[in-house]
Amino acid sequence: MGFRGSPTLDTLVAFAVVFAVQQLTVVFELALGLGQLWQTLFVLGSPVTVRPWTLFTSVYAHAGVGHLLSNAVALVLVGFVLERYTTRARFHAFFVATGALAGLSQVWLGGFLNGLTGGPAVGSAVLGASGAVLALYGYVLGGNRLTTAVADRLDAGASVEWALALLVAAVLTWMTASPGVAIIAHFTGVLLGLAAGRLDLLATPPSTKADGRNATYK
Repeated sequence: MGFRGSPTLDTLVAFAVVFAVQQLTVVFELALGLGQLWQTLFVLGSPVTVRPWTLFTSVYAHAGVGHLLSNAVALVLVGFVLERYTTRARFHAFFVATGALAGLSQVWLGGFLNGLTGGPAVGSAVLGASGAVLALYGYVLGGNRLTTAVADRLDAGASVEWALALLVAAVLTWMTASPGVAIIAHFTGVLLGLAAGRLDLLATPPSTKADGRNATYK
């Protein structure tokens, strides 16, 4: 595919551009007294219907330089490998869809848990690409030849496979957990990626060529 048509590089550029706009937004907030403009533009929160654009902007927005760099490095480690087995359009669609769904899970389930506990037990607003990035890792784990061979040899039923998927998602979520991290979004992202990997959703049709070779992840 090459760097010129790389969806991973596209995504890194999107991270940088959105982050630059975020910094400009802060300046406008201070200069013009536009309270909560930054949050209105970039933070996905409840009710989602009030700011529906944040379903997409929140996936590429970050809370700070450290947040941005950690997601960028994690993306680079998996993105340049996975993009060789799919198309640019499929990669971007998968990234946005899983990121948005992971964010929604954090907002809705986080709000539900907070309602049950009567306080802010978990975050119910979110921004950042970690849910989408972890979905890429989940895809690699769920869709590689080794996983397929093991699953076929064990001949496990659907319930067993889902139980294992939930366990893997829980372990990866625990490994990435820290104060302020959207753990529900992380869990959802990994689980979505595992399911998509088992279904081969990013694989191109046999007649489609990607990077000069028949594109299939398995």
